Amino acid sequence: MIRFEDVSVTYGDAGAPAISGVDLTVPEGELVLLVGPSGVGKSTLLGAVSGLVPHFTGGTLRGRVTVDGRDTRTHKPRELADLVGTVGQDPLAHFVTDTVEDELAYGMESLGLAPEVMRRRVEETLDLLGLTELRDRPIATLSGGQQQRVAIGSVLTPHPRVLVLDEPTSALDPAAAEEVLAVLQRLVHDLGTTVLMAEHRLERVVQYADQVILLPAPGEPPVVGDPAAIMAVSPVHPPVVALGRLAGWDPVPLSVRDARRGAGALRERLEGLSPTPPLPVTGAAPQTPVRPSAVSSIAGRATMQPRRRLRMSALPTIDVRGLGQSPRFGKGQGPGSGGPLAEAHALTVRRDRVEALRRVDLTVAPGEAIALMGRNGAGKSTLLATLVGMVEPTSGTVLVGSSTPHRTHPRELVRQVGLVPQEPRDLLYADTVAAECAAADADAGAAPGSCRALVTELLPDVPDTTHPRDLSEGQRLALALAIVLTGRPPLLLLDEPTRGLDYAAKARLVTVLKGLAAEGHAIVLATHDVELAADLAHRVVILADGEVVADGPTAEVVVSSPAFAPQVSKILAPQKWLTVAQVRDAL
Repeated sequence: MIRFEDVSVTYGDAGAPAISGVDLTVPEGELVLLVGPSGVGKSTLLGAVSGLVPHFTGGTLRGRVTVDGRDTRTHKPRELADLVGTVGQDPLAHFVTDTVEDELAYGMESLGLAPEVMRRRVEETLDLLGLTELRDRPIATLSGGQQQRVAIGSVLTPHPRVLVLDEPTSALDPAAAEEVLAVLQRLVHDLGTTVLMAEHRLERVVQYADQVILLPAPGEPPVVGDPAAIMAVSPVHPPVVALGRLAGWDPVPLSVRDARRGAGALRERLEGLSPTPPLPVTGAAPQTPVRPSAVSSIAGRATMQPRRRLRMSALPTIDVRGLGQSPRFGKGQGPGSGGPLAEAHALTVRRDRVEALRRVDLTVAPGEAIALMGRNGAGKSTLLATLVGMVEPTSGTVLVGSSTPHRTHPRELVRQVGLVPQEPRDLLYADTVAAECAAADADAGAAPGSCRALVTELLPDVPDTTHPRDLSEGQRLALALAIVLTGRPPLLLLDEPTRGLDYAAKARLVTVLKGLAAEGHAIVLATHDVELAADLAHRVVILADGEVVADGPTAEVVVSSPAFAPQVSKILAPQKWLTVAQVRDAL
């Protein structure tokens, strides 16, 4: 169905090709997974299938790419639209219309399908992806995960024969990701659809792949093979594979079920041992008991616009880049002060007819790392936005240090809190990585080179002269993280901080954040990445329909939840291990 013949792509004046020596075939009716470290050219390879590379992105494509016999060099993306459906890393760049239902119908309208066909397919897709309650909602009011489901649905309705998906589950909660992957499995098995997918969260998808394409490094030819064989040698691999390598299992397992079948001997070796406890937290808040609750996805979120300054009615102008750009702590607050860095009591936020947050209580102590988890639309991003003053509470109180965020001038607020939003481009406006880093150093009053050192630590080998828009999504996120971390804010807020990051980059990020927590900085992250929460967080707070339904130590909360338990926890249950690193240290 898809054929690459000695393909290479070089952008502009780049000294080396983004991809080179690509010669492979993707058969019809298979789900093929594209893996590799951040920045190796995965998005470029996917773009070559849809014709976006080079017709939209520019650059020079050498060799030949054909999709069902159509040469992408001579067929522009619009001439492939009936054959290839594409979802990129950024759902916001995908949308054309204003509401969910209109977006699902747009692609079919462009292809001239009959109204009765469009109506039927829209209803089918709304049901398949759990979007029925959102059909009339403006897309701008949806959470990041809800937007990602709408983007996927909009390419499913025209019934393309080939689906090209770039990190389709990166913003989805675990349950929603399972729903999307089940739909893709049905399309592959029942309709013979060909799916080519790039994904960093391999723990979610690798067990479903028929083949794996590994791009080991920039410019190197791909390695294609059976998923188990590729995972045995791949530099990027999920925790289940890492545990299999550690235990010496052959072949390495790809799913929790396979790993549990062979984990008996490992459980015996770990009997009587206990995981390394997390770093002690001074002044941590008392925790509420875990209680079960159905998790809803209808709550709203703060919508980040791709601008440096965000304007919201009845609120002051917030300079997003400034959030966290001062190394000074608020009066009486910060590492070593002993008092809470942030408090919310009976916090309620109502957006139109939706209660995004409902009587939320939260206390954040110095040195504490808290993971906010829950279904898409549960209110996680709204809570972060309230802590930085972007959203005014409907009722209840919020304090950051001794300040009320929405009543505090941004120049004062940035001394106490820093935010890394879901969309890293909100923080990026310079023409080069070097210029971004220099501006961040100046804003933070940090020594020259501080931001650049953080970028290098998170993602090595990113040249100073690179334009931020030419970076991969993961590289842009690493740059945005470095910009905010340069200011070393006492309270650091992160919204989906691992989207687009490979496992090595995520490990480097965790090292940096653990170092900040050890120094007394507090970290609150909204995430669907259960492996990140297991590795970093002291506490997990689960939100559902705007309410806190669980708040407690990470090991207690995630182990008791099938949806949010990490792979190692599921494999070694009932023993309470969370990460491969814990097992390695114990052995």
